[in-house]
Formats: sequence, C-alpha cells, structure tokens
Amino acid sequence: MIRTENLTKVYRMGEVEVQALREVNLEIQDGEFIAIIGPSGSGKSTLLNMIGCLDTPTSGAVFIDGIDTGKLSENGLAEIRREKIGFIFQQFNLVHTLNALENVALPMFFAGVKRETRLKRAEELLANVGLGNRIYHKPSEMSGGEQQRVAIARALSNDPEIVIGDEPTGNVDTKTGNTIMDILEGLNKEGRTVIVVTHDAEIAARAGRTKRMRDGRVLD
Repeated sequence: MIRTENLTKVYRMGEVEVQALREVNLEIQDGEFIAIIGPSGSGKSTLLNMIGCLDTPTSGAVFIDGIDTGKLSENGLAEIRREKIGFIFQQFNLVHTLNALENVALPMFFAGVKRETRLKRAEELLANVGLGNRIYHKPSEMSGGEQQRVAIARALSNDPEIVIGDEPTGNVDTKTGNTIMDILEGLNKEGRTVIVVTHDAEIAARAGRTKRMRDGRVLD
C-alpha cells in the first residue's frame, strides 16, 4: 500500500515560495487503478514525483509498503525506484541514440541483469505492446504513440509492482491514447498498482477510482 501523510512540498525560487502540495493525505491500495486529475499547477505531477521517490517532501511523509521513504538514503530510494516502480513520462524520456530494444533493456542493465537475459525480456515486452517489428528502430524513426509504447515496455522491464504514468496520453492522439489506456488496464488486471496523472476527464474515467486536485490539495 502507498500512503501519504500531511505531505507538503514548497519550492523556493529566490525569495519566492511556491507551495506545490499542502498537507496531502492519500491512500492507494495494492492492485488499485487510480487517476489523479486536475488543472495545470494543481500539484498532480509533484504528488506523483513524491510517490515515485523522484523528489523529497518539505514536510510530511510517503510510505510504500510501510516504509517511510523520507528516512531512506539515496541508495535506498534508488533501490525502491528500480525494484518496485515503473515510470511512464509524458515526454517519453527515451535515449535517442539507442533503438527500442536497447531503451527497454537499459533499466535491466543498471539492475545487473545479464545481457542475453535482458535483451530477450526487452524483445518480449516490446512484442506485448505491439512493437515486435520495431525493436531496432530509434525514437526518431517512430511515431509519438510508438515511442510511448516503448516507454511503457521500459517501465515494465524490472517487473515493478507499481506503474506510474505522468500524463501518459498527453502527447498522442485520442485513438493512440485509448490504446495506451488499454495497455494500462491490462497491467492492472495482472495485479499491478497503476497511478495515472491526467487533465483529461475521459481518460480518468477509465480508472477504478479518481481523485481531484486543486491548489496543491486532494479534494474529498
């Protein structure tokens, strides 16, 4: 289970303070599919970064499986990100000098998986998202939807329990967005916890539960 407790994040830019999160309390059960929806600047992505151990809170806490992530070292946080969490970003964040197979295999390289094993798994993951015939193409040779499916395959490379998507349909057309949501729904049916941030009400409606954010708060 994921739980936030009075989670607060303040960014300081010179003498200006921006309160991105304001005492957010949220529980996400194992195997749940939740969408977090709200306008730009509402704190959605900041909350996702906290849950995903990509950023640390100013105050409050994030618990993953009972572990207070704020008490972990950088190595401890990296271990949780590597072993428990798969990230899907709006901008894809693929390495443009690598082909699809190499991009998907990259997290397994950092996890110490043998080359033959990681390439075989990467090929299987790409086939599972419908890209079995595109494994040697680089991002510049692929459409936005294809790049996002590569990003999904990469997010699954280390078999995470939690899949986090920050506007995963934000840079693709409606048809491709629905395909991506089909994939995420399938991952949830496999038992994975799926957390998606979106500003699109139709996309959010496909999740099992929706939470709305405004001005750094989760609305009841």
